[in-house]
This record gives sequence, structure tokens and C-alpha cells, in this order.
Amino acid sequence: MRAPAPKCAPNDGVIDAAAAVLGDMLVESKDAVGEISLTVKRERLVEAMLALRDAPGLEYQQLSEIAGADYPARSERFDVVYQLLSFTRNRRIRVRVTTDEGAPVPSVTGIWPVAGWLEREVYDMYGVLFDGNTDLRRILTDYGFVGHPLRKDFPQTGYVELRYSEEAKRVVYEPVKLAQDFRNFDFMSPWEGAQYVLPGDEKAPAPPPPPPAPAPTPAPAPVASQPEAKGAPTPLTADEIVKGDAPAAKTAKQRVRKPKTTESTAESGAGKPGPEAGPKPADPDVVKKPRASRAKKANPDG
Repeated sequence: MRAPAPKCAPNDGVIDAAAAVLGDMLVESKDAVGEISLTVKRERLVEAMLALRDAPGLEYQQLSEIAGADYPARSERFDVVYQLLSFTRNRRIRVRVTTDEGAPVPSVTGIWPVAGWLEREVYDMYGVLFDGNTDLRRILTDYGFVGHPLRKDFPQTGYVELRYSEEAKRVVYEPVKLAQDFRNFDFMSPWEGAQYVLPGDEKAPAPPPPPPAPAPTPAPAPVASQPEAKGAPTPLTADEIVKGDAPAAKTAKQRVRKPKTTESTAESGAGKPGPEAGPKPADPDVVKKPRASRAKKANPDG
């Protein structure tokens, strides 16, 4: 890599260096979870930002973000928070000022022109005024919108909303319609169940009582039985099994184990014993003698 990113410099000594540069402009400083936060006086915000940008050892050159926060219980209810980034040391710092609904915050558009749009967002969402911003207009809501949506006391109903109507083919204003009312979540475990009645559950009918349990059926009296014979359970008795196996055993004894073969054509009919076999001498035990009638016909004088 030709220009690798600089190694992240530790925050050691940053608060001391900032305190030395800012002097009485610094109201509060803290280092929490590795992030440094500085609170400066609202009237001297521009001077403090220039010091953090140009002081050696600090050199926070870029403004990354401007955000707001609302604490209605305080006299100065709004926080305006600036996120700064140092290119040379690759580290960040947070700068904070406080204000109310009427006191304006000095604009830092003269140092970072990108602050013009960021200040407009804070003004639109919280109503914080910025002294020196020449184009302080709403940027997220509509032109005729009343109120500032991110304030904690901003009501959820009673205003109009802007949307595009497919039927009218134009932008229309309508009363705000919330699909779900505001709820206070108690973060209780859903497996344990809530310890109170949820809204709307009191209108539900009571569940019907469970049906009475049936009376227990008395168990039948035990019947004495003979012990089973060895082997697989069967409804037959030992005598019936022996009688049934007797014909099968007798038949097995009568089976011929020697295969039956034919050596002579006299038993199987005329023809040769095989396709390639020649004539075989006749079996003397099988050769039949000619009948007497045939002999007389052949030799009538005999």
C-alpha cells in the first residue's frame, strides 16, 4: 500500500493537552470506554473548535457528525454533540455544548462548511437555533410541519402526515395514523409471564372451567394362570404341538435323498439317451422277452 492508514494513537495525555489549550473554555472532560468527551462553553464554541483543529498534538481536522439529545428535566434541555476526527493521529474526540429552546448555538460553518446541513438536521428534529447559519431551514420534515419530532414531549397524535396518494396521483396531507399505541416496555421475561393484566385482557371472557375428572375404573381381579411352557408364547398346548408335528416328521423320513436318474431309454421312451451319446447295450434286467403270440406268428411251424 502506498499510503497506509496511520496507526491509531492512544488517548493518553489528550485530556491534559486539551485542557491546556482550551483553558477556561473547558467545562467538563471525561474518558469513558476509550472515548474522550469534552464539554465547552456554548458562547466560545467556535474558538474551542479552532483550538482543537490547529493545536499541535490534537489536530482534529474533520467534522464527522453533529447530533442532538433532549433531556426535558434540565434547564438547558438540549445537548449538541460534535464528532471530530484526526487524520494524522487516527483518533476521535467528542465535543458537547448545552442550550435551551431560545438560546442559539454559534454556527461552525465558517470552519467546516459541511456543518450547514448537519445544523439544519438538529434544528429540524429538536428546534435548536444556530447563530450564523444563513440557510437554517427544515431539511427532513415538510415545509408546513409543526413541531420537532425528536423532542421527548412531542405528541404522537394531533398532527398531519405527508404521503403520496396513488388514487389522487399527488402528495396529500392526512391526520397521523398510528398502527400501534405507545407502549411502556417492562422488559420482563416472556417465559415467566407478566405479573399484571395487559390492556385489553380484562375484556376477554373468562375461560370455561375444566371438565370434572372421570371416576377411576376398578382394576379387574387377577386370574390364576398356569405357567407357560418354554419357547415362544402360543395358544396351543404341548400335546397339540406334538400331534401337529408328527405328520411332518413322518413325511420328512419318507423323502428320497438320492436323486432319481435314468440310464436307459426303456424307462424314458424311445430315443437316444443323449444327443451325442451312441447306442448302449441293453440292460439284461430290463430287456423284455417277446410274447408267445408274436413268436407263433413269426414261426407258425414251431
